[in-house]
Amino acid sequence: MKKDTSVIRFFENHRWLLTDERFEKEANLRLDTAQRSLAATQARAAEARAEAERREREAERKRLEAELARSPAKAICHVFGSYCKQALQVARCESGYRTSAENGQYRGLFQMGSSERQLFGHGASALDQARAAHRYFVRSGRDWSPWSCKPWS
Repeated sequence: MKKDTSVIRFFENHRWLLTDERFEKEANLRLDTAQRSLAATQARAAEARAEAERREREAERKRLEAELARSPAKAICHVFGSYCKQALQVARCESGYRTSAENGQYRGLFQMGSSERQLFGHGASALDQARAAHRYFVRSGRDWSPWSCKPWS
């Protein structure tokens, strides 16, 4: 990039070389080559930066997912947002924040039944279970009526 930029700057300062019939052909060829090379290098650099940013975002997403998967309370709050406090109360009552909690057909943090798990998903991690419960919660009208435990009881 430095060489190409240097060549371009040289011809910006010596424009007469581009029109003097003695140097015109060679000067224009070199300027054009430098401009094309610089553009290609800049494009590759932009692609590399974009790829590095994508990898960084993906690594951050994986780190966050791993952290949330290990912490039921953090996962619940991450997924439920402004309903965090209510969701925590329901999950504590339903399962004691245990992802492995079972009561007959009811499983997980929010003790979702087999048909609900089929409809809204499930998973081994707190994050997966919180996401499934949130889908159920949203489908029910952001209402806790499907759960035995209520945040206000």
